Amino acid sequence: MRSEELAYEIRKNAIKMVNHAHASHLGGILSCADAIAVLYAEVAHINPKNPKDPKRDRIVLSKGHNGATVYVALAKMGFFDEELLKTYGDNGGMFSCHISHKEVPGVEVSTGSLGQGVCMACGFAIAAKRKKEAHKIYAIVGDGECDEGSVWEMALLAAQEKLDNFTVIIDRNYQQVMGRIEEVINTEPFADKWKAFGWTVVDVEDGNNHEQLRKAFEVDSNGKPKVIIARTIKGKGVSFMEDNLLWHYRDPQGEDYENALKEVEEKYAKSCNR
Repeated sequence: MRSEELAYEIRKNAIKMVNHAHASHLGGILSCADAIAVLYAEVAHINPKNPKDPKRDRIVLSKGHNGATVYVALAKMGFFDEELLKTYGDNGGMFSCHISHKEVPGVEVSTGSLGQGVCMACGFAIAAKRKKEAHKIYAIVGDGECDEGSVWEMALLAAQEKLDNFTVIIDRNYQQVMGRIEEVINTEPFADKWKAFGWTVVDVEDGNNHEQLRKAFEVDSNGKPKVIIARTIKGKGVSFMEDNLLWHYRDPQGEDYENALKEVEEKYAKSCNR
């Protein structure tokens, strides 16, 4: 499956899932859909027939509140029956709204408390290095999550350990729960901070553009951990959700739901030859 098609499937199904569960975080789900799609469809070495393959790449969604993205990606990659996605958020079901590895093949760890997932991913990378194993580690992090001190402790350690097997992808949509990044805790100059911490930095001007994302993943890390800063738009793909903080928590119901699905179909289905 091409990454463009997977991104379309993530958007379409995530809207349905959040609607069904009366859940939240759709804005961030839509902003990181493209990076997730490129990573799962074209970059990471994973095997749906053997989810615990010791040679597999490890992917950690540190911004665990966007779990729907990964659930859809895994279903479309063949890790489990995509019909199960219809149970998202159901009491007693296998898909909690914050990503969970319990009973879900292909999910490495449960996350949700911001700053923890990327630290676990760093630990995976250290372990792989010390065991001289060839697999790669990827972590998807929110830019609001970078307010957490643990993120920067991780950044120092990863550089110290020269973790060139470790890539962090930051969903740089410039919004977090209570407002715009610069209004809550201004993290600029953002790229310069990562450089100062000893990382190879790839700044992606359009983090929703698949070709730019592909090139970013291909950049050599030069013996360092690599961070891809993907400048995205929160709510990308649905006009009334784009760059609109309301959709951090609001779930689409009624006309909002119908219009969101219609827009995604009109904008993305043609590019997937549908």
